[in-house]
Order: sequence, then structure tokens, then C-alpha cells
Amino acid sequence: MAGKLIIFSAPSGSGKSTIIHYLLEQNLRLAFSISATSRPPRGNERDGVDYYFLTPEAFRAHIAANDFLEYEEVYEDRFYGTLKAPVERQLQEGTNVVFDVDVVGGCNIKKYYGDRALSIFIQPPGIEELRKRLVGRGTDSPETIEKRLEKARFELGFAGKFDRIIINDDLEKAQAEALSIVRNFIRDGK
Repeated sequence: MAGKLIIFSAPSGSGKSTIIHYLLEQNLRLAFSISATSRPPRGNERDGVDYYFLTPEAFRAHIAANDFLEYEEVYEDRFYGTLKAPVERQLQEGTNVVFDVDVVGGCNIKKYYGDRALSIFIQPPGIEELRKRLVGRGTDSPETIEKRLEKARFELGFAGKFDRIIINDDLEKAQAEALSIVRNFIRDGK
């Protein structure tokens, strides 16, 4: 039986990655979709494990060949995207593929796969709570936090385009809700 697709999108600091990691630890035959990028590897990152590392020229060739489900040029010559072929291979193997993508990428993947994909938007309880979480991380400058909050306001406008919205005001509750939604989708397609 072919696998299904579960798409997660959310503003930075919403808890999306934490929820995805929780789901990957459950017994749901889930595999994480590996993105492609034109940036060089950092630290111990490995090609085909952390990302598919491509040159900007190779990335553009894949764009021209319509090989991506979604992609974005974040900065000049700095691309990120999801290649169709590895996803199709995982699906044919019966693996359920999980995506952690921005809202535009999430909408594009959902449009491509239709009912085979479930799109879930992880929503923070509010912008001020999001600010607290981002400040609490201690990883970003105040300027970066303001940019992330500005982007979050934009991304929140996409929530209604997703199949399900989970408000993450309590992590354990949000994880349980995500598990129930994903388990039902994998089992029943709903």
C-alpha cells in the first residue's frame, strides 16, 4: 500500500519541529522528507541525510525540469526545495512522508497531491506568546526576532488554507491532537 503525506507548516517558534519529532517517535511508518538546498553543508551535515546538496546551477536545472514539488530562492543563489523523486520513492515503499515546510510550500505540496496529503498548521496562541518563545530560545538577536514576528503575521494569514489547525498553547495537548489526527489520516484517509 502506498504511503501518505503529512504536511506541517507554522510560524517560527510555534512548536512545529517539536511536534514532528514526537510523531516520528511513534509507530506510524513516518519518514521525514529531506529537502534540497544550494547552500554548502555545515558541520557534519551529509548529502542525502540532512539535505540534498546541489550547486545553484544544478538546482536551476531541476527547476527547469519541473523536478520540485515546491522551492524558494531565499537569497540570491540560495535555494531550498522538495524534490519529487525521493518523495515518490518513499511513498511507493509504503512510507508515510512528513514535511516541515513554509506555508507557501505547504500549500503547493497539498495542491499537487490533493487528498493523498493532509496539511496541518501549527498555530501559536498569539503573537506575544510567540515573542516570549523566540526570546526564550536565546538564539536570535532582537532584530531577527522582529523579522520572525513580521513573517509570522504573514504566515498566520494562511492558516485557513490548511486541512487542520492545531493551536499549540499546551505542548502535550498539541502533540496528542497531532498524533490523533495523523493516526486517523493514515488509517482512514480522513
